[in-house]
Amino acid sequence: MKTSLGIWAFGSMITRFVPGGYQPQWAGETTAQRVRRAVEGLGDLIDGYEFHYPQELSEENVEEVREALGAHDVYCLAGGLHLDPRFGRGGLVNPDPDTRAQAVGIAVAAAHFAGGLGVPLIVWPGVEGYNYPFQTPYKESWAWLVDGIGQVAAKCAEHGVELWLEHKNSEPAMKILMRNVGMTLHVIHKLRAQGIDNVKVNMDWQHLIMNGENLAEYAAMLSAEGLMGHHHANSGWGTFDDDNIVGATAFMETLELAVELRRAGYGEDGRRLGFDLYPYTEDAVAAVERSVLHWRFIDGVAAKIDDAALREAQMRKDAVAAYELVYAALGA
Repeated sequence: MKTSLGIWAFGSMITRFVPGGYQPQWAGETTAQRVRRAVEGLGDLIDGYEFHYPQELSEENVEEVREALGAHDVYCLAGGLHLDPRFGRGGLVNPDPDTRAQAVGIAVAAAHFAGGLGVPLIVWPGVEGYNYPFQTPYKESWAWLVDGIGQVAAKCAEHGVELWLEHKNSEPAMKILMRNVGMTLHVIHKLRAQGIDNVKVNMDWQHLIMNGENLAEYAAMLSAEGLMGHHHANSGWGTFDDDNIVGATAFMETLELAVELRRAGYGEDGRRLGFDLYPYTEDAVAAVERSVLHWRFIDGVAAKIDDAALREAQMRKDAVAAYELVYAALGA
């Protein structure tokens, strides 16, 4: 399976407590400089890179970044409305019509730019929500959200590329509207009813873990429905969007996910495993490298599990027999 990496893993690691970041030495880098550092450090461990539009990649710097990428490619783009202070109270769902129109315009421009590159676009609506009870007109907000995402999806469709929706329960909005897999599917099915069928799901593993959503279950369900678009691989404690090294926590859940990805044939059509990491205090190259190597180990264990016997145990819901097979693959 090929890989991609969000270039934000090589940033200065800002937080609200340390606005300059835990690694301020990287604050002045251009995207092209950041890409060169990543490519030189990671080599062929990463096949391509992911960027936010317009903050990290845009019409102004695309040629410079392509030169820095060398033999690597731009695998996908991600919308960057959450990085724009104008949209603190929402972009696609902002109650001010002019502000909302600006946000939609930027989001559609991202789709147009992604389409021109021939790559998919991720929409993670992190600012599309609210912070307080009584703050938001819910009915109108949901209508605005579906309409805005629909315009983005339609522009992607014009170019023949997919739109991937990524959910998260909170941050920066304390209550993001599209905050679980069910709400994501609601948006997708609303768009399908309008004849828009190029929208799939980007599963950010830590976002699911934060919700108590089972990685393997949802990967299997989405794959069965033809809605599995992309994965953002990471790990964490489950209470915050840690974006830690893959396999550092949630090991068994990640191993079960690897089994289901093999069953679904994920990656056989060229889809990649994207790494979405935020190594606050660790060296970025080392953290990404460790994530890739951890994933290879986990996937290798999944390959050793007797899948026919596991399926038989699962059809009986025999947890003991299933774990005997899993631990046998681990060497027990």
